[in-house]
Amino acid sequence: MTSRKAPAAALALALAATLTSFSAPATAAPAEPREPSLVEPILIGHRGASGYRPEHTLAAYRLAIAQGADYIEPDLVSTKDGVLVARHENEISGTTDVADHPEFADRRATKVIDGRPVTGWFTEDFTYRELRTLRAKERLPQVRPDNTAYDGQERIPTLDQVIKLARRAGVGIYPETKHPSYFDSIGLSLEEPLVAALEKRKWDDADDPVVIQSFEVSNLRELDTMVDVPLAQLVDAAGGPADLPGTTYASMLTAAGLRAIATYADGLGANKFVVLPRGATVPTAVVADAHAAGLVVHVWTLRLENQFMDARFRSGTDPNAAGDLAAEARAFLDAGVDGIFSDHPDVVADVLDVR
Repeated sequence: MTSRKAPAAALALALAATLTSFSAPATAAPAEPREPSLVEPILIGHRGASGYRPEHTLAAYRLAIAQGADYIEPDLVSTKDGVLVARHENEISGTTDVADHPEFADRRATKVIDGRPVTGWFTEDFTYRELRTLRAKERLPQVRPDNTAYDGQERIPTLDQVIKLARRAGVGIYPETKHPSYFDSIGLSLEEPLVAALEKRKWDDADDPVVIQSFEVSNLRELDTMVDVPLAQLVDAAGGPADLPGTTYASMLTAAGLRAIATYADGLGANKFVVLPRGATVPTAVVADAHAAGLVVHVWTLRLENQFMDARFRSGTDPNAAGDLAAEARAFLDAGVDGIFSDHPDVVADVLDVR
């Protein structure tokens, strides 16, 4: 456990206070290194400490908490009977042992998810009771072979189990609704059960340590009318929201686009390369423009392995070898970001400890 971690509720209060008191200038300031953060930067365990344990398991979340994460991130999908569970995707052949269960062989299917055909097994074709018979496994066994030692040990956790774990540990949760338009289309809306789960545990107020994120826009606008916790608009380095054909993330990252996001969200969850592009040492205007709009900026995802880093942070040529994650974290903090998602929370926590 690092020494830096403040109670998650205090972090949420600081975020809420900043968002209500920050006075934005009429135009964004030019992008400069060390653009100041709006709040004390937070550390989010990306799918837990997924650099060390199979992602989206209670073991991964517990380790992230032990390593100093302020928030843990459950990506949310639905079962056939409407239970929200933590998986990065609704297709689960890469993260569970479902293929080893002959009783579910006939569930294998091909579906179109966000305009793309996907083949495998899908959470929405299983009841929660059936899903509980599966066990999690490492998603990147070639990259993280040590994690495979934990294959088969953990069940798929529910949102409620993640909330209870976070509350006991004094950290927050940062849930992402996955493919919300798709789930709406099959009658398994994610928003209502998510809000109900927060209300059940009395974690639905603006000062509670919860941030809800999505790559789509419509569901965040809907959630803005349903719940008071902060919302974060996710943006990638390419493409656009699945629910708004013709809209690009690039257009959303302009000063005008960020001001539009601020009408329904409190934060920006940005692909790290839109803040510090590959090969760049000076940040883009994204952080400055987001701050000018009153948005905090949390970047994803900082990982230890060379292949996930810009060349200047790599060590050697092995794509799976450890690069200089601490230097990468310092670079993004110097760029003024307000939070970091990391698969390896311990490394980033050590950087935050000495700032």
